[in-house]
Amino acid sequence: MGKVNVEKNAAKFINQDDIHVTEHDKNLWNARTKRDIAASNIPEWEQLRDLASAIKEHSLTHLDHYIEQFATNAEKRGIKVHFAKDAAEHNAIAYEILSSHNVKSLIKSKSMLQEECEMTPYLEQRGISVLETDLGERIQQLSDQMPSHIVMPAIHQTKEDVAKLFAEKIGTDPNNTDAASLNEAMRNNARPKFLAADAGMTGGNFAIAETGTFVVCTNEGNADLTASLPPLHIASIGIEKILPKVEDLGVFIRLLSRSALGTPATQYTSHFSGPREGSEMHIILTDNGRSARLALDKFWTSLKCIRCGACMNTCPVYRRSSGLAYGATYSGPIGIIIDPTFDASKYSELPFHSSLCGSCSEVCPVHINIAEQIMDWRKEMMKNKEVDFSRRMAFKAAGIMLGNPKLFRAVEKVAYNAINILPKSITENKTLDPWAIHRDLPDVKKETFRQWYIKNKKNEQ
Repeated sequence: MGKVNVEKNAAKFINQDDIHVTEHDKNLWNARTKRDIAASNIPEWEQLRDLASAIKEHSLTHLDHYIEQFATNAEKRGIKVHFAKDAAEHNAIAYEILSSHNVKSLIKSKSMLQEECEMTPYLEQRGISVLETDLGERIQQLSDQMPSHIVMPAIHQTKEDVAKLFAEKIGTDPNNTDAASLNEAMRNNARPKFLAADAGMTGGNFAIAETGTFVVCTNEGNADLTASLPPLHIASIGIEKILPKVEDLGVFIRLLSRSALGTPATQYTSHFSGPREGSEMHIILTDNGRSARLALDKFWTSLKCIRCGACMNTCPVYRRSSGLAYGATYSGPIGIIIDPTFDASKYSELPFHSSLCGSCSEVCPVHINIAEQIMDWRKEMMKNKEVDFSRRMAFKAAGIMLGNPKLFRAVEKVAYNAINILPKSITENKTLDPWAIHRDLPDVKKETFRQWYIKNKKNEQ
């Protein structure tokens, strides 16, 4: 598969109308605002972030020990633990378990790891029907789209979009855009399938090495139904989700939902400690490139991510382009630094899909230096020539100019005069410069800032 064309994908979302971009931006910024309010109500918020980052660093740098401890303790509780080195092994293990139980219908709750492994199409090609139980994920499944946000998979879709989709797929009234009615319609459509399912699959937000238990955090309760209704429960858990002790969990529970949605906690924080009587529970502990990422000096701290989506909610680029622009399981700022670890060539454009404002690093609950890593990935793409020749030459020219004060002032003067002289048909040509499609250049002042500063500095003296 070729490189992801971020610009083309973003344009598709932006150009459809003004409503989608406006609503997307408003809803995400609202989540960011609520996050700030929730954080301000916790006096020890910054200490919690420091502690969470330290716990993650400790567990990641002792990961082999904690993986072994978790697996041993989980098996003592009657859970069958499997190890998958990559997506292919994860999917093969899941299918082997399901086929051995003659599973034909599977319900699953939201799992970014399962999305990452492209598990659903793999199983469906082998005759197993898969139903997403999370409302947002179900909307995306019916839309034949990947999730556009870690926490809010269908945040880019409006109520009108969902009403039209449900009318086509489950026979509802296309003119009824009431959110409660749409929710109820999907509940009535999906619940019979929940009850008839042969197996259920979930992800896992946190796994505790000390006890061999894992925790799933949701707001709809769908994970609980997925895990408790069928006789077979399989949990897909990335190895980076392991925490050392039960007491560590409280730190992350306090941070997760506040960072994601500005709420004190998710509606459901479900602890799974073993199979219930008459049922089976399996865990697929999955690497899929995480060990390799752990060895990357500049990028290993991305494994600290707790999948809250705070960096997406605050990012000015993501809010206006939507998660689908990134063409990957993980979008937004965190996606920019994670996705190239899977395929640097395919996702080589992502590091340039950022304003480098640093807001992502400011809100990250575990202090991942996201903005710095985005810049480091830009350097990697340039060094490995994953960026087209014209852009490499443009950056090289800019580097020479910005590194030479005399040359910079000369170019500044030429450009300044050109903007004053040339007609807008050239300076704001929407065909030559896509940037100009949604923007106008500001009026040019009579003097540059440098000229103003030198003049006023002399006056002060």
